[in-house]
Amino acid sequence: MALKATIFKCDLQIADMDRHYYADHALTIARHPSETDERMMMRVLAYALNAQEGLAFGGGLSTEDEPDLWLKDLTGAIRLWIEVGLPEEKLIRKARGRADQVVIYAYGGAKAALWWKGVAAGLARAERVRVVEVAPETSRELAALATRSMRLQCMIQDGEVSVTNGETLVQVGIAELSDA
Repeated sequence: MALKATIFKCDLQIADMDRHYYADHALTIARHPSETDERMMMRVLAYALNAQEGLAFGGGLSTEDEPDLWLKDLTGAIRLWIEVGLPEEKLIRKARGRADQVVIYAYGGAKAALWWKGVAAGLARAERVRVVEVAPETSRELAALATRSMRLQCMIQDGEVSVTNGETLVQVGIAELSDA
């Protein structure tokens, strides 16, 4: 018998002063049985950093042809493809061929650095691909906020990002590795 996804609910308030985006989102997140809290919370962070009308969670781990998050227009064309983790270069090229913009949120400390070393040359000439590295302490601290029913606030100002559940504040450490 196959294991089923665990459902998490997240009330996410976003105040993105850099983009002038202010909204509340009621997210339903299906966590695949093999997915960790850390990876799931990285998907929530990616959502917060790219929030806009129409942004949705994809099939992620359970569906090879879908990203972790994506934005489609009314014709079904993919405008934004977001991957979390350390995707293979082949997947990145495929995503770039299908979407207007690809964003990758790499995390994992030394593993992320090694991954970047392996794909950087191939992505150096890739247009429309942005790679962001999330500090290892950030992903671990975000994982500690994971509960089946979450209330999170994300504030973005002058490139600084923080996430809180009202009790714990996480200062998000991110670094641009490449910019599309």
